[in-house]
Amino acid sequence: MNGVVEGIYVTAEGSAAMERAEEVRTVEGCGIEGDRYCEGTGFWTRYGDVCQVTLIEGEDLDYIQNELGIGVENGEHRRNIVTRGIRLRELRRKTFSIGEAVLRYDRPRPPCRHVQDLSEPGMTRALRNRGGICARVVNAGNIRAGDPIETQ
Repeated sequence: MNGVVEGIYVTAEGSAAMERAEEVRTVEGCGIEGDRYCEGTGFWTRYGDVCQVTLIEGEDLDYIQNELGIGVENGEHRRNIVTRGIRLRELRRKTFSIGEAVLRYDRPRPPCRHVQDLSEPGMTRALRNRGGICARVVNAGNIRAGDPIETQ
């Protein structure tokens, strides 16, 4: 069960637009260097709901875009890493590598109303059961677009 990184998105502040990146550096116990949750500026940080790294399946984004007509191409999904070819739910209780980084499945990442407030009506419903997962950084390293995702 291996996949690939299709896209990477980060933002330095909660509620700010996500920006596409070709490469990011992860920080052990923190997340992605320069991203809102590693910097402590994420919208949910003040409530203690922090995901170090968020991942979402590209196949789910295809469905949302093509079948539901909701735009998710430019980071509107609010997730850090878009994957292709791997079922993220199957990573439960597993450690996996992406490029140089080693991550551990933390929990599912259900959508919140805030993501819809920042995007368009229907986004929360579109992401239901397609919201991706949260992962923790076990060993820091760089992650690049196109890197393999491999279970340990």
